[in-house]
Amino acid sequence: MGSVWRFLVGRPLRAREVAKEQITPVEGLPVLSLDALTSVAYGPEAIIGILALAGAGALSLLLPITGAIVALLAILVFSYRQVIDAYPGGGGTYAVCRANFGRTVRLLAAAALVVDYTLTVAVSIAAGVGALVSAFPGLRPATVPLCLGFLAVITVLNLRGLGDTARAFLLPTMVFIVGMLAIIGIGLVHPLAVGSPQPGRPLLVEHGIETVSVLLVLRAFSAGCSALTGVEAIANGVPMFRQPRVVRAKRTELLLGAILGTMLLGLAILAARWHVGPRTGQTVLSQIIAISVGRDWAYYVMSLTITLVLALAANTSFGGLPVLASLVARDNYLPHLFSLRDDRQVYGFGIWALAVLSGALLLAVGGNTLALIPLFAIGVFTGFTLSQAGLVRHWLRSRPPRWRHRAIINGFGAVVTAVCTVVFLVTKFTAGAWVVVLAVPALMYTFVRIHRYYEHAGRALGLGVVPGKLPARNTVVVVPVAGVSRLTERAIAQALSISHDVVAVHVVVESTDNVEEDRDLQARWARWDPGVPLRIVHTEFASIAGPVVGLVDELRGRRDRQVMVLIPVVRPDHRYADFLHDHRDRVLTKALRARPDVIVATVPMSLHLDDSP
Repeated sequence: MGSVWRFLVGRPLRAREVAKEQITPVEGLPVLSLDALTSVAYGPEAIIGILALAGAGALSLLLPITGAIVALLAILVFSYRQVIDAYPGGGGTYAVCRANFGRTVRLLAAAALVVDYTLTVAVSIAAGVGALVSAFPGLRPATVPLCLGFLAVITVLNLRGLGDTARAFLLPTMVFIVGMLAIIGIGLVHPLAVGSPQPGRPLLVEHGIETVSVLLVLRAFSAGCSALTGVEAIANGVPMFRQPRVVRAKRTELLLGAILGTMLLGLAILAARWHVGPRTGQTVLSQIIAISVGRDWAYYVMSLTITLVLALAANTSFGGLPVLASLVARDNYLPHLFSLRDDRQVYGFGIWALAVLSGALLLAVGGNTLALIPLFAIGVFTGFTLSQAGLVRHWLRSRPPRWRHRAIINGFGAVVTAVCTVVFLVTKFTAGAWVVVLAVPALMYTFVRIHRYYEHAGRALGLGVVPGKLPARNTVVVVPVAGVSRLTERAIAQALSISHDVVAVHVVVESTDNVEEDRDLQARWARWDPGVPLRIVHTEFASIAGPVVGLVDELRGRRDRQVMVLIPVVRPDHRYADFLHDHRDRVLTKALRARPDVIVATVPMSLHLDDSP
């Protein structure tokens, strides 16, 4: 199994090989930008779905609303390019809040991003599998296994490293981008299937059930802003880029903004020109593709590509959350395991945690995208607002050239994203957004509790305090033995290399079957004469732990003496033989755990069995 796992994740990487796993701006698109790029599959549809409530006439607002969203996108791209410049260590919104606000706001940003990243994985995979199931209805019973299968593949690829992930996702990402731009270009210049019948039944009515109001426009604008999720991931993952990483990360952010803005505006123009509205069994994007290139091979290639990249868009979170978690862990608000790199030089614990959380979420909703949508985007827009507000404070403090101009732009962006956040919460609260409202404070409380533990532990360990002079202490080594053997010989030799004060202890369970056991062992010990006294302890109980602990407590009585328990252990060369041994080391270690002043160690002995008959 170890060999299979090593084949899947690859060989360990040396520190100097990390550069091979770092990414370029083009590779940054599939690794950190797929979430944002694929949002064109549901962003315009979300706007049309809200406007359709006011009837066909309200669809004329699609283009101005999309224009406003693209303008907000430009502000966000500008903002996060400034974040990359000011905080090149990664962390994005969290780094901005850490530098400009107090602990509460910093933890709010971290909790909101954790919720957003988890939901992004679940929504992306569920949407991709949902599109696949729509094309092949026979796969519907396997929705959850397919979701977990996609999740497992993405997890393993990220455990291999960013380089392999970028190369694996680059082709479908490029096919998606080039294909979408080609469809928009053909649709604008010479559509191939204008007027051709569309499958499904139109859901648009002439007289809507709502009137066009400011609230409706705000709802449509906020719903369309779901297309902006993922814009922040590049600023979170700056350390993933090759040197000069700040320059490369800013180029990726600009490339993302240009491509996403072009696609959003192009699709909105086509949808408005062809009066595309909601239809049964057909998405808005599917209708636009069909009108532009016809329901031919190009349509099916793009449909399958969209299905694939929607599922792969989950990778944006795998690129962002582990880096974010490592920064939060260094601030002592998450377990320090999150800040450690594994053999492949990636934050493996963060990858595993994200996989487990999103997998549990997919299981809880049965892979149903509609159950996740009400929860989506609230966390990321909270992060947008905090990031913009933090940058305003940053400009007011540092006052670089043109700081007023920058502060006005970021302040406007903070107000707009804050309005979107409030509209999201109000309109989606009863539909499931209450889960996010509860999850974010719960995460913040968890962060505080972890930090409090590290504060207490730091004081107890005396971190930052220069220790006094070390007292001279002798060490007595206790060696539990089962008999006279090579294993015992190895353990006694190791004990004598540590101290000359060594005690071997053997526990005899009193019964009629072993009355001669202690006498026989004493005779064999005397013939061997290792220069170490043997102490035989009798007990009426089956466990050997109690008598050994009693002897240790007896030896602990002197303050000038350190007690060490050295346990001999057999390590067979075959894993299947491991359970055939008694594992007394585990029993004794557990029993001695409550005595932190006692050193407990093992002396392993490899057991090589002769396989010949």
